[in-house]
Amino acid sequence: MSTVHDFSAVSLAGQPVNLAQYQDKVLLVVNTASACGFTPQYAGLEKLYKRFHEQGFEVLGFPCNQFGAQEPGTHDEIGAFCEKNFGVTFPLFAKIDVNGDNAHPLYQYLKKTAPGLLGTEAIKWNFTKFLIRRDGTVAHRYAPTTKPEELVQDIEALLAE
Repeated sequence: MSTVHDFSAVSLAGQPVNLAQYQDKVLLVVNTASACGFTPQYAGLEKLYKRFHEQGFEVLGFPCNQFGAQEPGTHDEIGAFCEKNFGVTFPLFAKIDVNGDNAHPLYQYLKKTAPGLLGTEAIKWNFTKFLIRRDGTVAHRYAPTTKPEELVQDIEALLAE
């Protein structure tokens, strides 16, 4: 598999989603959690989504419970929490693993294509972000501490390509 578009995932509602449907869109793929110190980033992610969606930008949220058990909820609970507390309207997917033997194939690809600090592939914590070009290739990987608003310039550059 050579781009993000070659993968599929399951929506929070349990429906299969072929990521090829996002061809020609700039994507921000994020592993999320509802009980994390970075959880308030949901608000910033939603702002980015609303600001750039009409220009061909999507945020794809992948809940993950691998870091301090900070996403223990059911899919219904996760969706309700995100909507109620942060007004999230961008697509959320079923809970996945991002590290280890059961890591989702999308995340296996993302980590291999865009290693983190010092070349490590492992996702270090919730809210690690991957910015994806319209052609489905990885443009940037960002640490959990990188706030969504810090990505505006990079998003604008990719949307202009």
